[in-house]
Amino acid sequence: MCGIFGVLNVTGGPPVDKEEGIRCTDSLHHRGTDDSGCYATPEVFLGHRRLSIIDLETGHQPIFNEDGSRCIVFNGEVFNYMEIRRELADLGHHFTTRSDSEVVLHAWEAWGADCLDRFRGMFSFAIWDEKRKQLFIARDRLGIKPLFIARRGHRLCFASEMKALLPMAGFSPRIDTDALAAYFTLSYIPAPLTIFSDIRKLPAGHYLLVKDGTVGIRQYWDVHFRPDYGRSEQQTIDGFLQRFEESVRLRLISDVPVGGFLSGGVDSGAVVATMSRLGGEPVRTFCMGFGGDIGGYLDERDLARRIAERHGAVHKEFEVIPEVGGILGGIVGAFDEPFADHSTIPTWYLCQMARRDVKVALSGLGGDEAFGGYERYLGFKISAAYNRLPWAVREKVVRRLVDLLPERADGHYTVNHLKRFVRSASEEGGERYFGFLSRFNGGRYAGLFADAGRFGASLDSCRTLVLDRFNAANADDPLDKVFYCDIKTYLPEDVLACTDRISMRHSLEVRVPFVDHQLLEFCATIPHRMKVRLRQKKYLLRRAVRHLLPEEVFHRRKQGFVGPLARWLQSDLQAYVREMLSEKHLSRHGLFNPRVVQSILDDHAGRIENNDKLIWSLVVFQSWYATYIEGQTPGGGN
Repeated sequence: MCGIFGVLNVTGGPPVDKEEGIRCTDSLHHRGTDDSGCYATPEVFLGHRRLSIIDLETGHQPIFNEDGSRCIVFNGEVFNYMEIRRELADLGHHFTTRSDSEVVLHAWEAWGADCLDRFRGMFSFAIWDEKRKQLFIARDRLGIKPLFIARRGHRLCFASEMKALLPMAGFSPRIDTDALAAYFTLSYIPAPLTIFSDIRKLPAGHYLLVKDGTVGIRQYWDVHFRPDYGRSEQQTIDGFLQRFEESVRLRLISDVPVGGFLSGGVDSGAVVATMSRLGGEPVRTFCMGFGGDIGGYLDERDLARRIAERHGAVHKEFEVIPEVGGILGGIVGAFDEPFADHSTIPTWYLCQMARRDVKVALSGLGGDEAFGGYERYLGFKISAAYNRLPWAVREKVVRRLVDLLPERADGHYTVNHLKRFVRSASEEGGERYFGFLSRFNGGRYAGLFADAGRFGASLDSCRTLVLDRFNAANADDPLDKVFYCDIKTYLPEDVLACTDRISMRHSLEVRVPFVDHQLLEFCATIPHRMKVRLRQKKYLLRRAVRHLLPEEVFHRRKQGFVGPLARWLQSDLQAYVREMLSEKHLSRHGLFNPRVVQSILDDHAGRIENNDKLIWSLVVFQSWYATYIEGQTPGGGN
């Protein structure tokens, strides 16, 4: 796991500044604390920070081919690299290291862009061909590893994180209005957008080629949902277990200690159970908890202990307390743009704890997208039946009654999910799903932005981006369209982005067996009725791994890896948040309507509406703005 940075003079111009390149590369020190290196000519600069995981002795980067005419900087892991290495050796390629990065370079020499079809892993990398004067950049199929690109006049720049691009000469921190609207709609910014108007994300499953002064971006992979209705349930379970075990086995390849994140849920439990079966030593597991009354239903430490005990794991726990102001600066600094999925809070502490014992950890992320684990999937499925009710009953009776319900005092989302459901269930297809996702569900708080005219088009742009994914030809069944939409948006730019930035902030590599492209391609052939049934999510996964986990795991409702933010905002953090979102602080940029912000806070405090995600989005934005636009030094995060 590493950090990469590069600059190319695409159309001439002054020589590349090597010292500037080194400074920008070193801003990624946290992604690679073990080693650094660079390749520099007047035309191109490639920089690398290395976190040594495989081939500790000879994996220094950049890595060159036999005659030194081509070189690579690489971030991530290709787990099937030994298999590819043997094939390349048969073709006459010679290797000087034992690293997967060198295999990727030779694979590109042998097969060009088609080499990407052979890789099984998580990666972003850049290859410079000095003879042909070509730059090739690629990001893995599902976006596990990030890559940002920027065009600055005659130069093309790229990096694992935007912080390496921001110090460069000529950068102007202009906020992208479409990105800001998407952020407050979704709590994250989907690719290719970033918060800065002149920086973009290379989308997952895409590569970029610079050739003859032309920059081109192409997609090389996509997933297609084609259910196999002729396969029995047991055949499907057997097919999944075979592929899942192989995925976990590949992700245990390491020259440093490997551990596992463990909650009380099915996904992480299945990963740890499989690690235990495949490994020769007890698995080191790490778990978060939220103690006291305020943690309540979210505390899964007891179930995690039972899973750990069943599989002989060496288990550690950490209890989170509501001092998020102390780590907010660190979280903001990890992303370089506003990011408001509040799973960042427990993830921060979990990675911090795990890094004391291991350098690599496996996670259960991706199981929800593969097998239908979110409440919104169940809501989307049952909305068809709900819509058989007469319109007057749905809108004049049910919706009005549900909107009057007070939110639960313990912060649970039951009532809020019900409200969001009845406000959007009557919409068609993608519009319905977008309503479930949007923080402005049912039109509430649409007046958040002070300049309504400026942001109106941007809010429509966010809606169009989601609907385009939903309406793609990659799936026919409406629920499969939902799964595809999330795999193209929420999974790479929220779930996986959170894991990458927070883990790498602590110099920890996190691997995600459920987010294996071959496994996900198989899951895309599973009929949705085997994933989501009436009142039961992840039906097939639960059946498949029941023999691996304690029975109690299957009787507890899914909690999600989040903290009790709704309760914290009503108690411990209320004064802190009201100060952050006071009219005095909001007036520094004038982007928001203070009256609407106040109503958001009041509705949450009065349990009229659970606005924890929207409030947290505002808090994070305020901290980000102070740091990246006003230049204030962030606090906390150590």
